[in-house]
Amino acid sequence: MAPRWFGKVGSSVKRLVQPPPPPSASTPSTPQSGSSTAIQAVSRPASHLSPVTDYTICSLPTLQERLWNKAYDELASSEPKLVEGYEKILSAELDRSSSAPVTTQPMENRIGRSREARSHQMQQLVQEGLKRTEKVASLKRGIGEGSQAVESVKEVVAKAVHAAPGAAIAWAGVCLGLEILSNPITEARDNRKGITYVLSRMEWYWNLVSLLLDENKDEQSVAGLRAQLENHIAQLYEDLLAYQMKSVCLYHRNWTAVIGRDLLKIDDWAGHLSGIHEAELAVQRDMEQYNTEESKMRLRKLVDSAKAIETNLQDIHSAIQDQTRQQDKRHRDDKDEQCLKDLRETDPRDDKTRIQSTKGGLLRDSYRWILQHDDFERWRDDSQGQLLWIKGDPGKGKTMLLCGIIDELEKDSANCLSYFFCQATEDRLSNATAVLRGLIYLLAQQQPSLIPHIRQKYDHAGKRLFEDLNAWESLSKILTAILSDPSLEGAILIIDALDECKTNRHQLLDLIARPSRAKWIVSSRNWQDIEERLDNAEQKVGLSLELNKASTSKAVETYIGYKVEQLARDKNYDEETRQAVERHLISNADGTFLWVALVYQELADPKVRKRHTLGKLQSFPRGLDSLYRQMIEHVRDSEDAELCREVLAIASVVYRPVILDKLKALAQSLAGMDEDEIREIIGACGSFLTLREDIVYFVHQSAKDYLLNKAFGYILPSGTAHQHHAILLNSLERLSETLQRDIYGLEAPGVEINNMSTPDPDPLSGVRYCCLYWVDHLDESEHDTEVENEALSDEGVVHEFFRNKYLYWLESLSLLHSMSEGVLAMEKLVRLIENTGSMKLKSTIRDARRFILSNKRVIEMAPLQTYVSALVFSPTKSLVREFFKKEEPDWIKLVPNPGSDWDSCLQTLEGHNTWVCSIAVSPDGQQLASASDSSEVKVWNIATGACVQTFEDHNKLWVNSVAFIDGQRLASCSRDKTIKVLDIATGMCVQAIEGHGDPVFSVAISDGQHLASGSKDKAIKIWDIVTGECLQTLVGHEEGVTSVAFLNSHKLASGSQDRMIKIWDIRTGLCAQTLEGHSDSISSVAVLDSWRLASGSFDKAIKVWDLSTGTCLQTLEGHTKWLSSVAFSADSQRLASGSGDGMVKVWDVLTATCIETLGGHADAVTSVAFLTDSQRLASCSRDATLKIWDTGTDPSAQISNRYGSWQTSAAFSADLRWLATGSDDSRARIWDVTTGECIRTFEGHHDSVSCVAISSNSRLLASASRDKTIKMWDATTGACFQTLEGHTGSVASVSISTDGQWLASGSHDCTARVWNVKTGECVHTLEDHTRLVSSVAFSPDGHQLISGSYDATARVWEIPTGVCMKVLEGHTSRLTAVAFSADNQHLASCAHNNQVKVWHAATGSCVLTLKTDGFIAQVSFDPMTNSLLSANIGFLSLDLPGLPPSIENESTTAATQQANRVGYGISYDGEWVLKGRQEKLLWLPTKYRASSSAVTRSTIGLGCGSGRVLFLKFS
Repeated sequence: MAPRWFGKVGSSVKRLVQPPPPPSASTPSTPQSGSSTAIQAVSRPASHLSPVTDYTICSLPTLQERLWNKAYDELASSEPKLVEGYEKILSAELDRSSSAPVTTQPMENRIGRSREARSHQMQQLVQEGLKRTEKVASLKRGIGEGSQAVESVKEVVAKAVHAAPGAAIAWAGVCLGLEILSNPITEARDNRKGITYVLSRMEWYWNLVSLLLDENKDEQSVAGLRAQLENHIAQLYEDLLAYQMKSVCLYHRNWTAVIGRDLLKIDDWAGHLSGIHEAELAVQRDMEQYNTEESKMRLRKLVDSAKAIETNLQDIHSAIQDQTRQQDKRHRDDKDEQCLKDLRETDPRDDKTRIQSTKGGLLRDSYRWILQHDDFERWRDDSQGQLLWIKGDPGKGKTMLLCGIIDELEKDSANCLSYFFCQATEDRLSNATAVLRGLIYLLAQQQPSLIPHIRQKYDHAGKRLFEDLNAWESLSKILTAILSDPSLEGAILIIDALDECKTNRHQLLDLIARPSRAKWIVSSRNWQDIEERLDNAEQKVGLSLELNKASTSKAVETYIGYKVEQLARDKNYDEETRQAVERHLISNADGTFLWVALVYQELADPKVRKRHTLGKLQSFPRGLDSLYRQMIEHVRDSEDAELCREVLAIASVVYRPVILDKLKALAQSLAGMDEDEIREIIGACGSFLTLREDIVYFVHQSAKDYLLNKAFGYILPSGTAHQHHAILLNSLERLSETLQRDIYGLEAPGVEINNMSTPDPDPLSGVRYCCLYWVDHLDESEHDTEVENEALSDEGVVHEFFRNKYLYWLESLSLLHSMSEGVLAMEKLVRLIENTGSMKLKSTIRDARRFILSNKRVIEMAPLQTYVSALVFSPTKSLVREFFKKEEPDWIKLVPNPGSDWDSCLQTLEGHNTWVCSIAVSPDGQQLASASDSSEVKVWNIATGACVQTFEDHNKLWVNSVAFIDGQRLASCSRDKTIKVLDIATGMCVQAIEGHGDPVFSVAISDGQHLASGSKDKAIKIWDIVTGECLQTLVGHEEGVTSVAFLNSHKLASGSQDRMIKIWDIRTGLCAQTLEGHSDSISSVAVLDSWRLASGSFDKAIKVWDLSTGTCLQTLEGHTKWLSSVAFSADSQRLASGSGDGMVKVWDVLTATCIETLGGHADAVTSVAFLTDSQRLASCSRDATLKIWDTGTDPSAQISNRYGSWQTSAAFSADLRWLATGSDDSRARIWDVTTGECIRTFEGHHDSVSCVAISSNSRLLASASRDKTIKMWDATTGACFQTLEGHTGSVASVSISTDGQWLASGSHDCTARVWNVKTGECVHTLEDHTRLVSSVAFSPDGHQLISGSYDATARVWEIPTGVCMKVLEGHTSRLTAVAFSADNQHLASCAHNNQVKVWHAATGSCVLTLKTDGFIAQVSFDPMTNSLLSANIGFLSLDLPGLPPSIENESTTAATQQANRVGYGISYDGEWVLKGRQEKLLWLPTKYRASSSAVTRSTIGLGCGSGRVLFLKFS
C-alpha cells in the first residue's frame, strides 16, 4: 500500500506557511442547496476546522454530478487502460478501509460499472481519506501552521461531497493526491508541481458549474453559449481526472504488473499541465461572454485563495522532504552500511583529493575559463542538454578541469553530483564496472533513500553482486533504476578519462549515450570509437581543448605561475631566476600541463642546486615528446640502464600495474634485490614511472604510449613478443615454485569459498598476476616463432606445468575468484595449440579443457574439491586424472565408474531452481537464454558458463518460451498472457506486449523487427517489436498454438494441440497450407529452409515435411516418450530432438538416421538448440539444468543408460551385499554393492515400481507398483511367486515382517493391508486413515504394524486382530515414513514439513521432536543401536533415556529440537556427501544425484534420475 501521508517531521522545520487572508465582508454568502453549491474560499486556522462527519447522501443528481460523471465516462472510453489501472488502485484502497486482508498489489477491479455503484464507492473512499487526514492532524504542530493548506483542501472536499455526493469521483483522486504530496520523497518535480496546482484549484474547478451555469439557467438568449461552456467545462474535468489518475498510477508504480507498464511511461508532466491550462483558458474565454460581474468577482477570489494554498502545499513538501533526508542519514541501518562498504571499490572523493595533491593542487584560475564558455553554459542551462564531452590530447589538463567543474557544481545544493576518475595505470580503476560502483556509491552516500535500489539485489547475492561476471549487468540495472527514481533530481554524473577505461568501455559509452534524467560530463582523448558511441546521445555538446587553445594556454600560464612560486620559495630563487624560469616554461609548455609538471619535478629534485637551475632549465626541450625523448637518453646513460630498460619493458606490456616486490616474479634480473634497491631502479627510470602505495604506475598514460610507439626500439629491442615470452617463463617458474595443494591451509575438503578468509600473509599475493595472465603472455609471444615452438613443444615448459601444477593452478584460480578467467585461458590455449605438431601437449590441453569445463562450478564453489569430486568423477583415462593420481582421496574406498573417456557433455549449467522450459541461442553464438516455470529468464555466457543476467518479469508464472531479438534483447512469453521484451545490458523489461486472452506458448523473431506469438487462445499474432502494435491476427487452429517459426519474412509455420501444422501468409493473414499426419499434439516446429520443416509431437515421432507438395518426407522414431523440441543445425546437416524420456537425439537429415543419443539429464528434456558452429548443442530439462554438448564426441565414450529411467526407491539387504531398487520403467532390480553391477532384473509390473523391500534373510523381494499390485519375488532366482491384488489405488509402500511370514502394504486408496506371504491372502484391511497411506513398518516381534498417512497421523495396529491400538497425533503435515525401534520401545514418524517425532510405544506419548533441514522419505531405527535413526539421507542421533550412546559420542547431545546428523550421509538438497553434523566431503555432479537413496554405516547407494545406480564407500 501507499505510505502514510506524512513522515515523522520534527519541530525544526523553519519555513512556516501563513494561512490565506479571510474573506471580506462583501463576499456573497454561499447557497447550501443540493442542486447548486458555491463553496466559500477560506482557509481557516486548524483550530477552527469542523470535525469530519458522515454526510447524508443526496438522491437527486446535481449538474456537478452529471458533468463529472460524463467526464469520467468519456475518459474511460478514450483511455481504458489508464482508468482500469486507476480503479484497481482504488479497489486496494477499499480493501484498506474494510476488514478484509489487504494485498500489496490489487489483482482485480472492484469499482462498480454503474454510476450509482461507482458513486457510492467513491464516497466511501473520500470519507476514509478524510478520516485519515484527521488522524494525522496533530502532525501540524510539528511543522507549524503549514498544514493549514492541507486542511483547507480537506475542508473543501468535505463540503463538496456533502453537497453533491454523486460527484465524489472528482474528490477520490484529490484524497490520493494529498497523500502523494505529503509523502516526503515521491515524484518528479514537474509532476509534484502539477499535483499541487490541481489540488489547490479544485475549489475553483468545482464552482465553475454553480457560478457559470446554474445562475443563468433560465436565460434562453445565452443557451448556445451555455452549451459551449458546458462542453468546455466537461473537457476540463476530463483533463483534470486524467492528470489525477496518471499521477496516482505513477505513485503506485511498484504495482506495474497490475496497472500496466505502459501507464508509467509518462515524463512530459509539464505538457500535461499545459493542457489543463489551455482547457482553463477556453472556459475563461467563454466566461467573459457569458457570466455576471458578481460571478466573475467570486471566481477571482477563488483563484487568489488557490494561489495561497498552492504556495503552502509546496512549502510543506519541501520541509518534509528536507527533514526526512536528515532522518534517513541518522537511521541508516547496519545492513545499509555493509552494503555500501562492499560496494565501495574506491571513494572517488579520495581519488579526487589524491589527484589534486599529486598534480600540485587545484587552481581556480586554471579552469574558470570553461565556466563562462558558451558550450558549457549551453549544456548547463538547457534542460534537454544531456551530455557534455570535453576532449583533448594528453597532458592538456582535462582531469584538473573536471576537478574544477566538480567544485563549482557542488556549490549549488540543488545538484546531486557523482563522479569517477578512470586511470589506465590502475587496474581496478580502468574498467566499466568500477566506474558504476563509484558513481552508485557516491549517489547512495548523498541520498540514502536510494540504497534500497542496491539492497534489492545485494540482499540475495552479497558482495559477489559487485565482483562476479554479472557485475556490469547488475550495476547498470541498479544505476538505471536510481536515475529513474523520482526523488533524484539534479543528478549530474561526471567521468574523467574515458579513454583510460580499458575494459568494457563500449558498454559504458552506450550507457552514457542512452537517454536518462541525468546530465553527464565526460572527458577523453579524441578517439574515434568514443566519438562514434557518443554520437548516439540525443543531446550532446562537444568541447574541444584544441579548438580553445587561447583559453587553455592562459590556464597553463596560471599553473606555471603557481608552480614557479613554489620553486622560488623552496629553492630560494631571486627575482631574476624566478622570472627566467617562468618565461622559459611559458614559451615551451605548448599548452600542456603535463610538460610543466614533469619539468617542475626535475627542477624540484634536491640534487638540482639553485646555481644550476638556469642551465638545467635550458636542457628541457619544448613539447612533451621531446621531453620524453630526453628522459630516455638519461635512462640510457645511467649505470642501471639495463635494469631500467627491463623494468620499463615489463611495465609497458603487463596487463595491470604490478606491486613493487612482485616485480621479481616477472624480471629475472631483479630476483636477488631487496625492496629498497628496486625502489632505486624505479626512481632511475627517468620520471616515466612512479610509486603509489608500493604499486608501480606510469606517471601518465602518454608516457606509456611514448615508450611503445617512439622508444620501442630501445625498450623492446627484440620486440614485444620476446618480452611477453620472458614474462611467461618467469611466471611459470614462480608458479611452479609457489603453487601447492591446499595453499591456504583449509584442510577440510568441503570448505566453501564464501566461508573462508584469506590468510595473512597471503601466499598467493606474489603470484596473483602470474596466475591470471601467464596464458595471455603466451598468446602474445606466439608472433615470435622461435619462442612459440619452444613453449608449446612436447615436454616444454607449458607441458610440464600442466603435468605437475595444473590442479594447484585451478585451486589458486578458485581462491582468487577467477575460475571464469581460467576457462577463457584454456579456450585460448586450445586455439594456440591447433597448428602445432606437439601431439602430447595437444592431448593434455584438450583434456585439461574438458576437466575445467566439467568441474568449474564445484572448484569455484569449494577449492579443495579440485582433488575430490573433480578427480574421482573424471574419466579413468583422463590425462589430468592420471597426472594427479596421487592426489585422489584415500578415504573413498569405492567410487562409481565414470567411464573411460569424456562424454559429449561439455558443461552443465546450474542456477535455476525449477524446471527449465525453453532455451535460445543468441545470433552471435556467445550467449544462451533459458526460461523456467518460476518466471525466471536467465542469460548465460556460453564460453564460461557464467550467468550474466536474470529477469523476473512474469509475475511468478511459468515462462514458456524465449527468443533472441538481437544480441542485446530477448523476447519471452508466459502463462501471464503477456510477451516481454527484455534488455540484457540493463536487466530491464523495456516493453510488455498484451493482447492474447490465454497463456502464450511460443514466440519467434523475424529480422529483429517482427515477433510472432502462439497462444492457448488458438490465435497467432504478429507484432511490431518497436511499437508493440499487433499487425496481424492469424486464426484457424482449433486448439492452442504450441509452436511458431518464421519460414521467411512473409511466411510463418505453426503447430497446435489440434495435431495440425499450418503455413500462413503473414501479409494476407490467410492459411496457405495445412499439414496433417501426427496422431497427437504438436509440440515443436523447426524450419530447415523455405520449403522444408520438421515437427515434433506427443505421438513420439518427428516428421520432416516438403512444403512444396505438403507431403511427409521422413518420419523419425526412436524416442520412448513425447517429443518436446526439435531444432536444425545452422549447416542444415543435422536435426536435434529432445524428449520426455530424458534423451537428446541427433539425426542425420539426409539419411534420417539417429547418429547420436545424448543421455545425462535426470528428467524430461524440454528444449534443444544448436549453437552457431553446428557442432555444439544446448539442451534444458525439468531437472533444472542446462547442458552444452559436443555432438562430435566418439559415441563409445558415452556411459550406457541400460537401466531405464527414474529410480523411485532403494533399500539395502540386511547383510549389506545388495541394494534393491524400483524404477518408473516398471522394473525392480538388485545390485551388487561391491561391483556396482545389476545382478538381477524383475519384470512383470505394468506401471512404475514405487517401493521395494528385502526380507531380513535376503531371500525375498517385494515390489509395490502404481498398477495397484504387490509382487513377491525369489531374490535368488528372480521368479515371481505371488501377485497380491486387492488395493484399488496405487501402492505406495511395502514392508516384510522379520520372520518373513507377513507383508504389509499402504496405498493411495487410504488403506493398509496385511498379507500372508505364503498364501498371498489378504488377512486384514486397515481402513481408518482418511488419506493415502505412505509408509508401513512391522515391529521386530511381528505382532504390531505402524502406518503413516498423508492425513498427518500414524496408527499402531495389532496384527492378529487388525485392531487399531493407538493413534499418534501431533504432526501438522503429511507423513512420509514410520518405523519401530529394534527393542519395540519406541516409534518414529517423519513428516513432509521437515519434522521427526519419536514416540513411546507403550503410551503413545511423543518423547522427542526433531527439526531437520529437509524432509525424510524413508526411516528405520538402526539395528545396531536404538540411539540412531537410519534415514535415506543418513543417520540422525537420538538422545533417549536408557538408550546406548550413538556411534559418535561427541555428536550426542541432550534432547534438542534440531536434529544432529552423524556418520556419512547426503545433504538434503542432494548435492553433497556429508560426514557428521554438516561437514561437506564430496560434491555430487548432477548426473550422480539421487532420486532415491539408502545409507548404511559407510556405504551410500544412489538411485539416479537417469536410471543409473551408484555406490560410494568410505573408510
